[in-house]
Amino acid sequence: LVYPEMYVQLREQNGYAPMVSDFESLWTRRLYGRIRDCFNRPITGVAGGHVNLLERVSHDFNRSFEFTGRVRNVLNLASYNYLGFAQSEGPCADKVEQAMRENGITQASTRAEAGCSRLLVETEDMVARFVGSEAALIVSMGYATNALNIPALVSKGCLIISDELNHSSLVSGARLSGATIRVFRHNNMASLEKELRHSIAQGQPRTHRPWKKILVVVEGLYSMEGEFCKLPEIVELRRKYGFYLFVDEAHSIGALGKRGRGVCDHFNVDPREVDVLMGTFTKSFGAAGGYIAGSRSLINHLRLKSHSAVYAEAMSVPVLAQVSSSMRMIMGEDREHALEGQQRLDQLAVNSRYFARRLAEMGFMTMGDPGSPVIPLLLFSPAKIPAFSRECLKRNIAVVVVSYPATPIITGRVRFCISASHTREDLDYALEQISEIGDLLLLKFHKGNVDTERIARIDADIDANNIAV
Repeated sequence: LVYPEMYVQLREQNGYAPMVSDFESLWTRRLYGRIRDCFNRPITGVAGGHVNLLERVSHDFNRSFEFTGRVRNVLNLASYNYLGFAQSEGPCADKVEQAMRENGITQASTRAEAGCSRLLVETEDMVARFVGSEAALIVSMGYATNALNIPALVSKGCLIISDELNHSSLVSGARLSGATIRVFRHNNMASLEKELRHSIAQGQPRTHRPWKKILVVVEGLYSMEGEFCKLPEIVELRRKYGFYLFVDEAHSIGALGKRGRGVCDHFNVDPREVDVLMGTFTKSFGAAGGYIAGSRSLINHLRLKSHSAVYAEAMSVPVLAQVSSSMRMIMGEDREHALEGQQRLDQLAVNSRYFARRLAEMGFMTMGDPGSPVIPLLLFSPAKIPAFSRECLKRNIAVVVVSYPATPIITGRVRFCISASHTREDLDYALEQISEIGDLLLLKFHKGNVDTERIARIDADIDANNIAV
């Protein structure tokens, strides 16, 4: 046995069964370990339209890496920099620097103690106006925005009905809450209604008492699939059955809708029809953290009961300044750059639809709804996951490949993240290289039989939104 010390944990030790001995162990040892070079690649500088990649090599089959000292500038199709606000210079960077000079770096305290500042209150008010709610609560960590606030909304005796493809932060929050959890099929409104009817009719387990609350949890944009939630249909079910609705807009806020106000803006749904609007600042705003928005009574409750407000440190000054300056530009309230925010929104809309349409024309099998800034391209075979990633890197293109356990083992994919900072030349170069890789790896599953239905959907979306692609 080669390297026997690596397999000690897989054997019985001192009468104890091995801690890990399932398929996950096989995947980690025999597959993931051999393609580790395709994940967690280190970068330096700002992850904008292009990014500086630190080269590394491995001499022991990816068990360890060492840096070569060289830096490569590559086209970045891997970062959630939807509106291109990830910049080290420009109006937002200037506002951040000014804020640090005036207010320092951090509050060094929780929101409930000494961490409440004028900048924080002003930014929360701006977020509420931006999403169309009465009030908002800002949290310094995006994952914690879900994981720590859901337990403050529901508890034992309540029911959470969750989409089967919801993000792990939503799953963590649901499990921490102590509420009963049930799952409906992804974006399937018939499955959701069936679960609602059954749950309301049967009530709580054993006692059959009515549920204290029923909370339906969905995402605005599912980043692994590039699909939007069916918000208008969910709102109709909400009116019919009277449940509370929680929408996670981590990927949709700032990226969807003509005004960048998220999935409500995209579907022309009144934000007041959604009880809890959650979003993050890490994608479209080039910052960190997240927010919860809703009625004033809801936000006041969370400020007193949520661990994110009572125990977590308040958002730091530079991050708050980045959020407020970028959001002000999107809203057109920055007098010096009044049009730049809308220009970025329009450019993202053009880029995402252009890229998706060209991939479909080439014969690739892609997923997602028209207008999504995340465009997944299916690879299927696990062997093609590292092959695609390495071929892209050879051509100075950075991409994110996704494998088990984030997706089923036979539906591996690459996610192209489109940004307003990408030029038409950037996208054309990427498409040219991706086409060559597709021919090399036999990925053009629709070659000779182009997916005309998907192209027609994209064209209809372009016409409906008056976009010049």
